[in-house]
Amino acid sequence: MADEEKKEETKEKKSGSNLVLIIIIILLVLILIGGGAAAYFLLSDNENVQQPNMPQKPQQQTQMKKTNVARSSDLTEIGPIYPLDQFIVNLLSQGGSRFLKTKMDLELSSQELTTELDKKKPLIRDIVIRTLSSKTFQEVSTNRGKEKLKDELVDKINAVLADGRVKNIFFTEFVVQ
Repeated sequence: MADEEKKEETKEKKSGSNLVLIIIIILLVLILIGGGAAAYFLLSDNENVQQPNMPQKPQQQTQMKKTNVARSSDLTEIGPIYPLDQFIVNLLSQGGSRFLKTKMDLELSSQELTTELDKKKPLIRDIVIRTLSSKTFQEVSTNRGKEKLKDELVDKINAVLADGRVKNIFFTEFVVQ
């Protein structure tokens, strides 16, 4: 009789420990799935998602502004080209170990704009350096990211110009390490 009681106790302990083990495994799987989903949403590029705390009016204004100063897509007739010196900047990262080396040329709306660009060259270089150094490797490593970077640079440079506008930017060197 004592043997039967001991067998029942060991069976209960084994089934109880198996149940605890199964619950722990299920919780770990749920945590991994939740972490993966959170990482996906944080690292993905969600430009179509509307932020709940941003008002609707400024978004409409920025969309209108972007369409007014969009880059030129007519590559059959390229305007005057203004070359910029080489840029070497650290990309935004946790360790600071990634950098970008690039050279770019600006396509101008008119030749008269070159004199203004000569005068504002330090300002233009500052705009480019601040914009490039605010990007991560993930943002500049894809073609889509480079196109967005060109659009952003054109918008920021055109905001400080009076005599004309930059129609497009061409990267003549682009190395990320």
